[in-house]
Amino acid sequence: MNDMIFSLKLAVSGKDAKGIITEVLKLIPPNRIVLASSLSAEDQVLTHIVCSAVEKPRIFTIDTGRLFPEIYETMERSMERYGFHYEVLAPNTSEIEGMVGEHGPNLFYRSIELRKLCCSVRKIHPLMRVLSTADAWVCGLRRDQAITRTETEPIEWDDENNIIKINPLFDWSEGDVWKFIRQNDIPYNPLHDRGFRSIGCAPCTRAIGPDDDVRAGRWWWEEPEHKECGLHNRQKQN
Repeated sequence: MNDMIFSLKLAVSGKDAKGIITEVLKLIPPNRIVLASSLSAEDQVLTHIVCSAVEKPRIFTIDTGRLFPEIYETMERSMERYGFHYEVLAPNTSEIEGMVGEHGPNLFYRSIELRKLCCSVRKIHPLMRVLSTADAWVCGLRRDQAITRTETEPIEWDDENNIIKINPLFDWSEGDVWKFIRQNDIPYNPLHDRGFRSIGCAPCTRAIGPDDDVRAGRWWWEEPEHKECGLHNRQKQN
């Protein structure tokens, strides 16, 4: 795997987001690459790029059971625009029943530990299932999104999930994302127009001001260094 990581890093050096995707596809078969989409602005950009490069892209989303209705609307518009269907992952019913039965439906407000438990059941466990079917996953991480993401690289080894991680937008600004969306008339979540700059589960997301940190509306009761659900823990680099 070290050789593959080295080859990918060499191939994508100096490339833009589209170039990164193009080079990755030369080394890894399309059916072994999955794009993770939460229907964020960044993920919509990547959906546009991937759908222009792959005839039958693998794009998955995790339906946690606590999503905004606008996310489903954006899913429908995206599938209609690009002619694909999402691989939809859902939490295990018995895990949800056990967690909510023991801790209640809004456990995440009471402690970081309980919030991370909810994220694990609703997000991480479904993620592990889909990543077991792939050799690499593509994500919309950007360095300036959060203090936890400042060291993001275009090619990483995801030690948690034992898989290659591709971050084509690693050096994009928020302005770059929206410029690309407008230039290409890409469908996006209408909540963005109402002050929701980063969107997750409904109970854990709120609108923020234009001068706030982009992820200030996510888990707003926690300190910035804790604001990850576990999907994107920092990786050991090879």
